[in-house]
Amino acid sequence: MTEKNNKKTIWAWAMFDWANQAYNMVITSTIFPAYYVAITANKHTGDMVTFFGHQYVNTVLSNYILAVSYLLIVIMLPILTSIADYKGHKKLYLQLFTWMGSLACMGLFFFTMDTFEFSMICFGLASVGYCGGFVFYNSYLPQIATVDQQDAVSAKGFIYGFAGSIVVQVLCFIFVLFPQVFGITDDLAARISFLIVGFWWIGFSFIAFYLLPKGEPNAGSHKYNVFTGGFKELVKVWHKVKELPLLKRFLPAFFFYSVGVQTIMLVAANFGAKELKMPEESLISIILIIQVVAIIGAAITAKMSAKFGNVKVLSTIVAVWCLICGGVYFIANAQQFYVAAVLVGIVMGGVQSLSRSTYSKYIPQNIPDTASYFSFYDVTEKLSIVVGLFTFGFVEEMTHEMRDSALVLDGFFAIGLLLLLSLMMAESRVKSAKNSIA
Repeated sequence: MTEKNNKKTIWAWAMFDWANQAYNMVITSTIFPAYYVAITANKHTGDMVTFFGHQYVNTVLSNYILAVSYLLIVIMLPILTSIADYKGHKKLYLQLFTWMGSLACMGLFFFTMDTFEFSMICFGLASVGYCGGFVFYNSYLPQIATVDQQDAVSAKGFIYGFAGSIVVQVLCFIFVLFPQVFGITDDLAARISFLIVGFWWIGFSFIAFYLLPKGEPNAGSHKYNVFTGGFKELVKVWHKVKELPLLKRFLPAFFFYSVGVQTIMLVAANFGAKELKMPEESLISIILIIQVVAIIGAAITAKMSAKFGNVKVLSTIVAVWCLICGGVYFIANAQQFYVAAVLVGIVMGGVQSLSRSTYSKYIPQNIPDTASYFSFYDVTEKLSIVVGLFTFGFVEEMTHEMRDSALVLDGFFAIGLLLLLSLMMAESRVKSAKNSIA
């Protein structure tokens, strides 16, 4: 049994976030989206690109590829996590997905229009690697921290992640803003950034690979069929999930508000570049602001949850997200986008760290099959991204307005908020029942 609340183990766990959030910052949020929009637009075809013989709007294609990568995660991970729990291979899968993602990031160094199809495949594989690694990373939380420490430890992971991504962004910023100092072109400067992310990601991940505990295999029969065993373990955990009333209510709420949260985070840079014609350096500075403010937001949220309770704080945060998403429709200039970025930063770190720790509290404690339980959390999140990206891309394709897509997302936030309020009432009833028994 792993010793819980061990400072060295928690530090190693947080350092994995420090390593992989560089991908989230540079590839999904800043330099890659700006580079992608710039390189795929020309006076002859406008914003249309050809991918294996089919034509797409450039930003619609990138959204669809991300959606497909998340769909692959939804299909693969429930089975892989159950096998990982049964065989004790949690750390092995963490390593495999991390290597996949970091190498795919390095492959983006070769991104030109001559290598467009190959580069977009690398883009998708990097997403699969990031998401896959994060599932197994998340599943360590209940294994390394007691219930009373999980909010703080979860927040610490996100704070390390935001801080690490800022360091990488500043490093990449030097090449992107001052390419002439290094005697390179603007596009080469951007592609060097993708190489930096890949090396940073895999390099710092070795801290977690070395110090995190290995998975603990489930006790039971030694006979295990890798083709059917995963399904059996998944079904077993699903039956347990259905018997947990609060967890059963939390997952639908998490799904709906995650559709909005995750999609906005993935398309924000494309919105700024395409709708507001903002230059690359402005987009990078905005995302940096979001990351810095998110560190503060995650820390404040952890303290607020200890005082007011997780679900109350989550409901407040999602209500703020509703207002922000609705306001995106009316953003007309860069100054308004900066204001929205600050607000997004405040609630972004909070909603991510608190969602993870809330789920961790709702699952049974001191169990070996945490990866299987967290597969439901991560599959819910990834499925929400698939729905969000396809919805955003489809609405943009139909209306040619990203603003309309943002307005549609606001409906998902509203449903998530209503479900959280329902969860709050259910939690109150459970506590009252326990108090009456006591």
